Amino acid sequence: MNTIDRPAHPGRGGHARSTQKGRVADEAALQEIAALIGDGAWQRDLLIEYLHVIQDHYGCISARHLAALAEHLRIGLAEAYETATFYAHFDVVKEDSTPVAPLTIRICDSIGCAMAGAEALLADLKKTAPKNIRIQRVPCIGQCAEAPAAVVGTKVVVHASSQKLTSCADSGEHRADEKSPPDYTTYSAHGGYELYQAICSGKLPADHALDVIEASGLRGMGGAGFPTARKWRAVKSAAGIKYLVINADEGEPGTFKDRFILEHDPHRVLEGALMAATIIGANEIYFYLRDEYAGLRAMLTREIAKLPADGPRIHLRRGAGSYVCGEESALIESLEGKRGYPRQRPPLPVESGLFGRPTATNNVETLFFLRDILERGAEWWRAQGRKGGIGLRHYSVSGRVKNPGVKLAPAGLTLHDLLQDYCGGMADGHELLAYLPGGASGGIMPARLSHVPLDFGALEPHGCFIGSAAIIVLSQHDDLKSAARNLMAFFADESCGQCTPCRLGTAKSLKLMQAEHWDVPLLKDLAEVMRDASICGLGQAAPNPVQSLLRYFPHLFEGDQA
Repeated sequence: MNTIDRPAHPGRGGHARSTQKGRVADEAALQEIAALIGDGAWQRDLLIEYLHVIQDHYGCISARHLAALAEHLRIGLAEAYETATFYAHFDVVKEDSTPVAPLTIRICDSIGCAMAGAEALLADLKKTAPKNIRIQRVPCIGQCAEAPAAVVGTKVVVHASSQKLTSCADSGEHRADEKSPPDYTTYSAHGGYELYQAICSGKLPADHALDVIEASGLRGMGGAGFPTARKWRAVKSAAGIKYLVINADEGEPGTFKDRFILEHDPHRVLEGALMAATIIGANEIYFYLRDEYAGLRAMLTREIAKLPADGPRIHLRRGAGSYVCGEESALIESLEGKRGYPRQRPPLPVESGLFGRPTATNNVETLFFLRDILERGAEWWRAQGRKGGIGLRHYSVSGRVKNPGVKLAPAGLTLHDLLQDYCGGMADGHELLAYLPGGASGGIMPARLSHVPLDFGALEPHGCFIGSAAIIVLSQHDDLKSAARNLMAFFADESCGQCTPCRLGTAKSLKLMQAEHWDVPLLKDLAEVMRDASICGLGQAAPNPVQSLLRYFPHLFEGDQA
């Protein structure tokens, strides 16, 4: 059996707190930060962007530079410190700390890479890598179809081996490969941005476009599946300043569809964003891209600069390593330069979102389909689905399949159909045992339910959900208990810590699951508390894999505490 446990990482905020209180920034540090950031007006909401600039330049964020940044922004040092230490990608160090290694190799240890041998890779690399290279285990980096995956500096290495990683480190080529999809000119030459111009000119009235979207039944595709038109109507009806936010912070283990879409057709997403913003009356768009996608960030920076200057302004913002920021309100907090703490509701973001203004947040995939729907019509879109499903979906498929990857397929098709028609079947020597229909949080389905439609509403009666359509396939060679432990370790590490049920519930559940025999009654009690009392979907969904095993694989718990 392949074991795919995932040890918990050091918790966020686990950095040693400085013993210096009320630190005053020294003049040299103030000048260094001013020279690095530039002469523009200092903005509080750009705190995370400034932290990235400092880390990119110096390789870490020193206490003196953090104090200088806080001084420039006129915020307390504690406020700057708690934000910097919340995000996993910032290295905040004291002057007497061991210097950060000049190069870091990050090995993904989430479920897809764990199944492909990430633990053995980590162990081997720690023995063979030079001492001046830091080796880190990190959560999913969105390369699940080519596992195991790693990042050397910012350069992604797929199907990674110790030899490949060491060779990459020795080569000195540590920068992300910049993608080269169709550029603005090419996309425009094939009808791109014509619909957007039609909406701007009134040739395609915004109200009519919204009616078409409503008739199509288009839903959010980042997880919750909220009806798109309903969200847009709520924001459109509001007065004053409004915002559109693009959520490209996919961090769910097994999910990589947004990366695939942006690598292959970014302008279809950008046009969708411009159309959406125009329809709801938003003058500014905030594009939140996960930090792991450095090559995409360089490409998007270049292509966004080519867009017409008279349309809604697009701000490309950079995440910093926090899964919870995929949650809508936590993402908004991060865009405001704060820790990614999910907000209590009400109010909803459509009422009071970014900077306290009505905000529509949409996933990359939702915006990608907008042009097709408006060009071809609502009925065309609805007819694409199967078994009552509506439209198309990008399924991220990984695990024990012959041809993993992103598959554009009808909503509502079954796992059986997906495997046979799009993935070439199971990998040689593997038989279907179970599958995750919605990534780490969507639960685990047994092989006998491979006929259930992969769609909103179809999986819920079985205790699972489709979420972002991240399909992870497991076989008879995989240990389901260790798979569930891997997922719970991910949730325990990624819990933001704001609410007690999630913070303690995930940690306690993981500890119970690391025992030889599981305390099933206590795990059930913890699951109930986490579902009922956690602030956001992370804590509410974290018990799903465990609950699925208890429901569909009871034989695994023979001899455990019942």
